[in-house]
Amino acid sequence: MNNFFTNILRKNNLSITPCRSAILELFHEANGALTHAAIEEKTGEQFDRVTIYRTLQIFVEKGLIHTIPSPDNSILYALCKDDCSEGHHHDDHIHFICNQCSTTFCLDHINTPKIILPKGFKIQQTDVLIKGLCTQCNSNSQ
Repeated sequence: MNNFFTNILRKNNLSITPCRSAILELFHEANGALTHAAIEEKTGEQFDRVTIYRTLQIFVEKGLIHTIPSPDNSILYALCKDDCSEGHHHDDHIHFICNQCSTTFCLDHINTPKIILPKGFKIQQTDVLIKGLCTQCNSNSQ
């Protein structure tokens, strides 16, 4: 098992299991966000659907990954930045979905605009989705 992933799990007080290590590795290798179905497909029949779901949930709770809404109301998952921790996500950035290849990218360098809500309202999460063509699809279409 890769020491890098083992250290991440230990740092977050998580048991080191083959499923957790494999899913962490998938996220580190991914070019963008992953769906539950994509994770199932990439891990083959190694892990059942419930184990994958529980692993994703604990990773979200611990601040290792964050959820991204998608146009079809499915949930996408992507790695969090280093400043996220248990119960404290700091992923207020723009997400870009390519209309051609359907890859979802975290645009970490672009923060969501500051929104001033009316008195009594409290922001818990801000989601900004931009749709268009990613660099690769845009260059292929020219």
